[in-house]
Amino acid sequence: MLLYARHLSCGLLIAGATFLAGPALAQTELKIIAPAAPGGGWDQTARSIQQALVAEKLVKSAQVINVAGAGGTVGLAQFVNGAKGDGNQLMVNGFVMVGAILLNKSPVSLSQVTPIARLTQEVQVMVVPASSPIKTAADLAEAARKDVAKVTFAGGSAGGVDHIMAALFVGAAGADASKVNYVAFSGGGESLAAILGGKVTAGISGYGEYEGQIKAGKLRAIGITSPARLPGVDVATFKEQGIDLVLTNWRSVVAAPGLSDAQKKALADLVGKLVASAAWKDILKQKGWDDAYLPAEAFAKFLGDEQKRVGDVLASVGLVK
Repeated sequence: MLLYARHLSCGLLIAGATFLAGPALAQTELKIIAPAAPGGGWDQTARSIQQALVAEKLVKSAQVINVAGAGGTVGLAQFVNGAKGDGNQLMVNGFVMVGAILLNKSPVSLSQVTPIARLTQEVQVMVVPASSPIKTAADLAEAARKDVAKVTFAGGSAGGVDHIMAALFVGAAGADASKVNYVAFSGGGESLAAILGGKVTAGISGYGEYEGQIKAGKLRAIGITSPARLPGVDVATFKEQGIDLVLTNWRSVVAAPGLSDAQKKALADLVGKLVASAAWKDILKQKGWDDAYLPAEAFAKFLGDEQKRVGDVLASVGLVK
């Protein structure tokens, strides 16, 4: 089963001076809220946006604040209910939040926000501790077929890209995907500790998040979700190991409900300058994130399509009805 999913995952709030187009943007003071614990992809995205905006002098200052909870839906509810009509606020979101809204039966949804741009996409990797007897994806698939309940996967929020990847892997291995044994963590640091400590069988995340531990020999990568091997990355794809799993994770930026056309344009222009900047391009290279920029109109269509796609996938693996 193929799934091309693109992700998620941080919240960005902007508050302070009135948000104006043109040179006045450089005087804006930003608050960047990542709706997850420190260390994960959402937190990294928020801090990367902060870094690039300040480095390029597109804003006066930026502060990152972490607000963890329910796959980002706590931050989404705060954003939707508290920021209506406020052109000084943005939120970074992605695949994780799309799934979490359904899984958590969130009272607020992405139909209530204003799409601004898709930013990045990233392939996923599955890892095991270096001491694990599991050497390949085939080894893990065999273990899942033998007893799916004994194979535990660690990753980000329930219903997110990591969770869906675990279910898709189990299904592709020939086991019951609806019985996937998944342990959700609110931050990358917590899940990494569980993997390194042997508390779970395998871990799932974006490749960039585990790259350091893989290169240091602490983790063994048993497969990546790209359709072909990544340049300079010595990790086999799932497809070449006979497991039909291709997946990419996307992240994006949305604005508050009820904005004027002028407010939407100011925010879209700011994000357009961000993604075109040298500082942002350097960050993409360092993090291993692919540039997947879509401007507002194209992103709005993509977001609508993804909400339906994610809902269908979650239903197909028994995660939602």
